[in-house]
Amino acid sequence: MTREVGDPRPPSLAGAPWLGHANTRAVLSALESGGFQARIVGGAVRNALLGRAVKDIDIATTALPEDVLRLAKAAGLGAIPTGLAHGTVTVVVHHQPFEVTTLRRDVETFGRHARVTFTTDWVEDAQRRDFTLNALYCDAAGTVHDPLGGYPDLVARRVRFIGEARDRIREDFLRILRFFRFTAEYSPGPLDADGLDASVELASGMAQLSAERVRAELLRLLRAPHAVETVAVMAKARLLDGLIGSPGDIGLLTRLVAVEAALGRDGDPLLRLAALAGQQPGRPLMTLAARLRLSNAEGERLARLALPDPAFDPVNGEPEARAFLYRFGIEAFRDGVLLAWASSEAATDSAPWRDRFTLPERWKIPTLPVRGSDLLDRGLAEGPAIGRIVRAFEDWWISEDFPTDELRLAHALSDLVKSNRT
Repeated sequence: MTREVGDPRPPSLAGAPWLGHANTRAVLSALESGGFQARIVGGAVRNALLGRAVKDIDIATTALPEDVLRLAKAAGLGAIPTGLAHGTVTVVVHHQPFEVTTLRRDVETFGRHARVTFTTDWVEDAQRRDFTLNALYCDAAGTVHDPLGGYPDLVARRVRFIGEARDRIREDFLRILRFFRFTAEYSPGPLDADGLDASVELASGMAQLSAERVRAELLRLLRAPHAVETVAVMAKARLLDGLIGSPGDIGLLTRLVAVEAALGRDGDPLLRLAALAGQQPGRPLMTLAARLRLSNAEGERLARLALPDPAFDPVNGEPEARAFLYRFGIEAFRDGVLLAWASSEAATDSAPWRDRFTLPERWKIPTLPVRGSDLLDRGLAEGPAIGRIVRAFEDWWISEDFPTDELRLAHALSDLVKSNRT
């Protein structure tokens, strides 16, 4: 069939590899064998229509949860009752999970939780979702069903709430962050005006959200292609204070993203979060880990960035940079250089800054050439003195820019051993 330009009907996804994959077919066939309808819904359909990679596959069905469990078992598939109260069963095929959820209609909503009743009406199921571009369904034949007119929004890269934006947000205040995150991911143009107005009006509701949910959405937003433009809108609307504890340094974030692009690097959401928090005195980096319930590793990265180091700036000699690399590692060094580069407002094609950033490619972090066993071989008795000598030798070795001459190293160690004995 020939499709006209501007045709509001979505194209068929027949022949898509992910749709024809044996695992996908096994789940759809198991459900249809019981006389039920089953359609893939949400992100997989949205991304496939945009030509993007399809990852997780969620399936909506008219089968009740107990029927899903029964049919999956009969087909020899794994089935885990992950959310029976909300109609969700995770069906596992050759280690690949598929979330299968019975069509639902909200009876009562309160935050992320809702009291639902099951239905066989696809329109009712679509109406309880967040955005029109997420209410697209694809059946086993590849036919895309669009009960709420989401396809034209998808083509226009427009993130629009289903129905009344304020109603959707009151059902779950996380949808405010999802609105900005999906816009940053899919929409290069202005934000949907109605969605933005509703988000600003109801922003205080985000205080009810758990830190873990905010963290996940915020980091996904900061990774998105249009993160800078979207976060700038959030800052202008004064939505960032309640999320990160500062108004947001859009200038620093913009420069960091430009430096990342110049280096051909993927955006690092945690580093972008640090830039957004800002460089002003008393910046909240030290409190962000607790505010957003970051992991220990993420908290340590932010803590290191809260303490700028002269090793990052190319106006200082490379020995300082090598010393930092040795003590703290490549990730901490590159984090620091990127943020310092963005803070300096130097050009994104600055040769000195690029040279400093690429130092780990030219210099391999060495191994300390002295161990405690070397001191035992010299006749020292086991005890705390050995640790003190090794640490003193390491400090000398770093301060001398990691010499490798064996005679020089031996003399330095001998001097430290003698001073310990006197």
